[in-house]
Amino acid sequence: MSSLHPTTDTGTVNSVACKQKNHARRTWSCLYPPEKDTPSGPSDKLPPVPTGSGWQNGGRKNCTATDPAFQEAEGDLVNLVPAVGEVNGDRNNFPYSAWTRHPEPIYRQRQTIVDFQLKRAQPREEVRGRAARISLYMSERYQLRLSKQDKQPFCAWAKTYPIDSWETQRDKRIAVIQGNGNPFVSDAGHLEEFCQG
Repeated sequence: MSSLHPTTDTGTVNSVACKQKNHARRTWSCLYPPEKDTPSGPSDKLPPVPTGSGWQNGGRKNCTATDPAFQEAEGDLVNLVPAVGEVNGDRNNFPYSAWTRHPEPIYRQRQTIVDFQLKRAQPREEVRGRAARISLYMSERYQLRLSKQDKQPFCAWAKTYPIDSWETQRDKRIAVIQGNGNPFVSDAGHLEEFCQG
């Protein structure tokens, strides 16, 4: 698969997909950071990265240029979502979590919050199901091991926060462009099967 970049609704290519730092506008963001767990990226869930690997020899930039598996994960349209630049930058690669029912907004009226001390991010309720289904997809598609601590909340969020028409339409468009969509969106039984295993 070639490296894909997200397109806007007008069809123009946005070539700075994952790490655009324009905080005043919406940007494209990797919801599940590909460097977090891909074979070339650092991870506490996979064996240590071997000496001489792409990540240790230049980080994300090197992996993007030299590692086909990393390129595929980084360019996977299922994992690219619109985001507010400031929230995306602050969230960094922190794992998702939920720790309060009444978050005090730190981004104007947005209910997404980031705990910088504990390095975690709590997405607003409206997107938790989407975030969970995308994270589960990335785990399955790229054989990234999820700990029980990560898998349980994702399965719960995916069930609690249902798929809406925007997510369904997005998945269909991605499947046409990329050749595959997210089975956690398109196949109702897929989530149950995955979460029971």
